[in-house]
Amino acid sequence: MEKRELNRREFIKGTIGAGIAVSAAPLFVSCNPYNTKGLPTSILGKTGVEIPKIALGLGSRFCTIDSEEESFELLSFALDNGFYYWDTAHIYENKKNGVISEERLGKVLKERRDEVFLSTKVTSRDPDEAMKQIELSLKRLQTDKLDILKIHSIESLEDIDIMSRKGGLIEIVQKMKEQGVARFIGFSGHGNAEAMKEMALRNNFDTMLIAMNHWGNNANDRKNITIPAALEKGMGVMLMKAVRPKDQNPDFNGNELIRFALSLNGPAGLALGMDSKEIVQKNLDLLRNFTPMTSQEKSTMAKSLSPFFDHKNLEWMQSAYQDGNWA
Repeated sequence: MEKRELNRREFIKGTIGAGIAVSAAPLFVSCNPYNTKGLPTSILGKTGVEIPKIALGLGSRFCTIDSEEESFELLSFALDNGFYYWDTAHIYENKKNGVISEERLGKVLKERRDEVFLSTKVTSRDPDEAMKQIELSLKRLQTDKLDILKIHSIESLEDIDIMSRKGGLIEIVQKMKEQGVARFIGFSGHGNAEAMKEMALRNNFDTMLIAMNHWGNNANDRKNITIPAALEKGMGVMLMKAVRPKDQNPDFNGNELIRFALSLNGPAGLALGMDSKEIVQKNLDLLRNFTPMTSQEKSTMAKSLSPFFDHKNLEWMQSAYQDGNWA
């Protein structure tokens, strides 16, 4: 396969079209332009960016909102109140109602791009298809810049080997950073702790988004091998799937599950799926009034969660699972 040499100006102009102006000014400035609205924040690792401890997850839950106007109201309300870290992906869509996350975000971002710390993810391991996904993501999001471009869903050591080939996906996202299309780069994953660790150790990524399953005392888990490896490299670590135990056991208190995730040492925060203004408001209230769990509280919660997080058959650990994509 012939290697594509990417000239950033040609890339952006060819991708987005005449409808969006491309400024000659630098893409990123040194000051932090985001307004926390008084929410508790943390620093996202070596990025140095101050972020709310909860990122707005815009995957499967968000894509269940049938009304476009309702989704715009949610996004605007969240941003107006300090949830400016938005996490989406090329693959986030709901085939039942036709909602594509990036497209909906783009209709808000075209007016408020500078207010949002924006992350999306590329899925395909085929280099040409991956480039098409990145180009389409930029077009959908109505922007010529990303704050984070992540590789979506690391699956195995073999998966990493494929992406590590010359001209492969890892090289592509690195070039996106070098050329200013992405300010930072990272990856996400759900099911294979060892692969996530290797992805962190082998490469120079800025961030990692990781599922909370297997948060137990097993030596082969995320707490003991994956997150420490990422932190050792200075990466900003974000958690996900914090409230999913409630899907299996309704007796779990959602606020306490979030509080537990936010109390863990190491991660900068968590990405949390939201599907209504009411849920956004509840999470704003929780974060504004957040107090970390004590060591005893964390130990008790971890013990109660162990039957769930240590389970080998979690939905998102199956090979056919596609995060944020509801058929």
